Amino acid sequence: MTGVDLVRFAVNALAQHRRRTLLSLVGVVIGVVAVVSLTALGEGARRFVSDQFASLGSEVLMVNPGRNETTGGLPFMGGVPNDLTLADARAIERQLSGVQRSVPISGSTADVSRNERSRQSMVIGSTADFRRVRDLHMLSGSFLPEGDVERGAPIVVLGRRIARELFEETEPVGLPVRVGGSRMRVIGVLAGRGVQMGLNLDDCVVVPVATGLRLANRASLTRLVLEVRPGAEMDAVKQQVIDLMEDRHGEKDITVITQEAMMSALSSILQVLTMVVAGIAAISLTVAGIGIMNVMLVSVSERSEEVGLLKALGATRRQILLIFLLEAVLLSVAGGILGLATGYLVVEVGTALYPAVPASPPLWAVLAVIGVSFGTGTLFGVLPAWRAARLDPVSALQGGH
Repeated sequence: MTGVDLVRFAVNALAQHRRRTLLSLVGVVIGVVAVVSLTALGEGARRFVSDQFASLGSEVLMVNPGRNETTGGLPFMGGVPNDLTLADARAIERQLSGVQRSVPISGSTADVSRNERSRQSMVIGSTADFRRVRDLHMLSGSFLPEGDVERGAPIVVLGRRIARELFEETEPVGLPVRVGGSRMRVIGVLAGRGVQMGLNLDDCVVVPVATGLRLANRASLTRLVLEVRPGAEMDAVKQQVIDLMEDRHGEKDITVITQEAMMSALSSILQVLTMVVAGIAAISLTVAGIGIMNVMLVSVSERSEEVGLLKALGATRRQILLIFLLEAVLLSVAGGILGLATGYLVVEVGTALYPAVPASPPLWAVLAVIGVSFGTGTLFGVLPAWRAARLDPVSALQGGH
């Protein structure tokens, strides 16, 4: 019996038990689809985070009030010893040559209304430079003007969705709205931007930073975004910012984060999560392998007379073992191929529905699926194949086990 004969015999045996073969295939396919789709989701999340940071440029520092080393939590969640003020923002820009722009940001929520229409929105207080660091574009009108950041004019730039909800088809530029009870004039509408750094700018309004602080009834900024000059050394500028704020506040009470450090931390977290979900999905492949083993054990019991006839015709123990092992391997490999195709289809559909997350299964996951599929068939096919090979031909022909 040649190798081709062995394969043909195994394929024919699987074809004769279509329902059993189909159920075994389904188990493997589900496991493979789970691995492919979950790892693709994790990889898509990692790429999404990277793209979000890249949209800010590579030379940016985030300055938050408070020290997370001492508070044990996020530095902007309250409990800070000193406020991060507009004066601090100006001092950084004026005194540090490595800083090209110092963009103050305040964040709060307030009701934004026009006539009977009203909704709660994120209110971002900032300056004209906020548009540059976030690479924002205007749908109509203009962004916040250059000028004295302490002045706090009653003007507002609306996100696209809020503008549409409040004004419908009416052009909002030049018309009044109320933000947190204060009457303001709309000077512009942002072009659609979607989610950027966890913030959906289409649902936000932007006001001058002094206005934002007044609406929130506080003096401390949420953070500063520092744009570092080209060619300046990031770590050196970071240390200069820390030293300057220590001189101004009398203690080290800020946290300065580089984009590289934040991206590295988030990428590591996402990578670990991807590995965890891949491990969970791999469990289903193991369960599918156990199912294949059970199916093959039942097959050996039902086909004992067939095994006895093969041995009587001269088939060796090794050939019998290979026949049943090939059946298990063919089942798992076929399930792996079908699962990969189905998994890629699921990922493509998901990407079409949610294009913001560029989901794509990593190469290591695809190779792992192929390897595990083959290994599953081999591992869980050994026991049934070994049992079939050890059958006595005489008792097998008599229907014994």
